[in-house]
Amino acid sequence: MESKEKTKITVQAIINAPVEKVWKCWTTPDDIIKWNNASPDWHTTHAMNDLRTGGKFSSRMEAKDESMGFDFSGVYKKVILHKQIDYTLDDDREVSITFSLADGKTEIVETFEAENVYPPEKQREGWQSIMDNFKKYAEKK
Repeated sequence: MESKEKTKITVQAIINAPVEKVWKCWTTPDDIIKWNNASPDWHTTHAMNDLRTGGKFSSRMEAKDESMGFDFSGVYKKVILHKQIDYTLDDDREVSITFSLADGKTEIVETFEAENVYPPEKQREGWQSIMDNFKKYAEKK
């Protein structure tokens, strides 16, 4: 049986804030709905997060003109407070996020398996845009 290696994509940011604050902004539903979009014409209308190994999460992402939307959801495989979040999306793709503190700032590195619909570079741009929105939000909050 032939197995195909999945393409992995990494995005990252350095947030000028302590890891405790960054973690809270990343994982709290009331915060998630304020930063989780790749462009200004999209928004997250609802977020649910059971942040524990085996817990589920879901975010409803929609175009502001209501022309389309989708649920981004999955199950946590590993949660290490202020350090790491690993999860499996509902389409079986794996995602790993690490949080590390350096000089009073927090580096977030997020690696995900690409899906087969859009080119990897387009996916990287979208996920990096969301990461950039998160950075702006967390530093202002």
